[in-house]
Amino acid sequence: MSQTKLDILVDILKDAPDEVFIQPHNVPDPDAIASSLGMYHLLSQRGIQKLAIVYDQEIEKANSLRMLELFNVPMIPAANAYTLGEEDWAVLVDAQKGNANITDLPTDEVAVIDHHEYTGNMGYRFEDVRPNIGSCSAIVAEYFFENNIEPPRIVATALLYGIFMDTDNLTRGASDLDINMFYRLYRLSDIDLIVELKGNEISVKDLEFYAEAFKTVEIYDELGFLRLRSANDSLLGAAGDIVVSVSGVNIVVAYAQKENGVKLSVRSTRDDVKANDFIRYIVAGYGVGGGHDNMAGGFIPNENLSKSRSLDTFLKHRAIAFYERCNG
Repeated sequence: MSQTKLDILVDILKDAPDEVFIQPHNVPDPDAIASSLGMYHLLSQRGIQKLAIVYDQEIEKANSLRMLELFNVPMIPAANAYTLGEEDWAVLVDAQKGNANITDLPTDEVAVIDHHEYTGNMGYRFEDVRPNIGSCSAIVAEYFFENNIEPPRIVATALLYGIFMDTDNLTRGASDLDINMFYRLYRLSDIDLIVELKGNEISVKDLEFYAEAFKTVEIYDELGFLRLRSANDSLLGAAGDIVVSVSGVNIVVAYAQKENGVKLSVRSTRDDVKANDFIRYIVAGYGVGGGHDNMAGGFIPNENLSKSRSLDTFLKHRAIAFYERCNG
């Protein structure tokens, strides 16, 4: 019988010289949290010990924080992982080396499981990168089922919610795998917990940021712009999702100034205007960016920003130029 992906990964990790850390992107969203939790249970069940989940920045989104509590996720800030060092190995989940949204911790990143655009061979010993899948949770769920491991109820619920959120109720970038895993997980899940999470998706503090940000909305034809005072990754994407739902708006560029640069998020509902192409055009020569056809993100460091033009003018001119090129 041929080895499954999980078999291969476990065989590699058994040779780890010290601890094994699961690392999602810096500000874990529900998909990153769920897929990290799923991998933690799979690797634990397969005998990988000295295992932990670490992330590098503060989690601010209300539903992400609630997930940590409801599902008892063993996730800690990297700064609190006092034993983390160069002899430890890392499994990157819902992220890849070289992206702006993940810190290069002092570990050997031996494996990657992700659903974003492939950033190239980074010396991993194990790769499972599938850009055509809408959520990392679906990939991890498949690991359970193809190995005849039934996920515990709490893990199934987390993975279901991860798919639910990253595909926007199976309406955004959902693949056959996302759909199949969603329905296989559904019967194993606690739907009451899903309902509770749906009721905790934003906080009062988030509302203040949204209220301020929506006053900045500008519309150019079917292209919308939105500026947030908060640079939290999750808020940028969520705010963009709201604006792209406005009648007549099919593409949104949301951005926020951080201490060291500008964070950007793009949403597109047009099949012929890819969000990942859009963000790459905006940051070309200035920063980094990538993502999916429907949603993408990018970052421009302060030192690369134009000194002669305001940030708003700079970003809007580049976005409008690409939009008009798409419209021929």
